Amino acid sequence: MKILIVGGKGTIGRKVSNHLSKKHDVVVAGRTSGDVTVDITDSQSIEAMFSSVGNVDAVACIAGDAKWAAFDSMTEEDFYIGLRSKLMGQVNLVRIGQNYLNAGGSFTLSTGILADHPVDMTTSAAMVNGGIHSFVKAVSLELKNGIRINVVSSGLVEDAVDKYEAYFPGHNPIPMKKVINGYVKSILGKGTGEIIRMYDNC
Repeated sequence: MKILIVGGKGTIGRKVSNHLSKKHDVVVAGRTSGDVTVDITDSQSIEAMFSSVGNVDAVACIAGDAKWAAFDSMTEEDFYIGLRSKLMGQVNLVRIGQNYLNAGGSFTLSTGILADHPVDMTTSAAMVNGGIHSFVKAVSLELKNGIRINVVSSGLVEDAVDKYEAYFPGHNPIPMKKVINGYVKSILGKGTGEIIRMYDNC
C-alpha cells in the first residue's frame, strides 16, 4: 500500500510513519522536510504535492496549527490561523486529494481531545477540532469510488508531556502505541465517517 503522511516528521507523525513503513510504501510530506514539502494553508501547494507524489492508496494528515491563547486576547486573525491551517488545510487535502486517491482508498485526519474536553486557552483549537469532526461525518456520505474517511482524536500523548502537561492538569498521558493504533485502524480497517477517540473519558 502506498501511504502519504502529511506531517510525518512531527511528534506523532514520525512514530506513525516508522510503524507503517515496515510493511508499506510510506511517503512523508512536511512543511520544510520530508520526501516532499507542502504548505497545507495553500491549495496550490497541496495540488503540487499530489501531482509530485501521484496516486496513493491512503492519505493521513497529522499536521495543522491553531492559536492557543486567552479568548479575550484573541483577534479575528488569531482565529484564522486554525481555520486556514488545521481546518481548511485538512478539508483541502480531501477536496484535492480525492482526485489522487485510488478506488477503495482512505483519508485519515487528525484532531484531539479538545473537541470534547476543552481546557483553558483553547477556544480556537477546540472549535477547529469540532468542525473537523462534523466535516468527516458529513463528507463520508459523499465520497465516491469506495473512498473512506475517518479522524483520529488523541489526548495528551506521552511524547509531548513535557511541552503540554501544564495545559492538561489531571489528564492521563496516552501511550504512543495506542495513538499509532488509531491511525492503523483508520488506514487498514474498513470503517468510515468515524471519530476514533484515543483517550480516556475525562
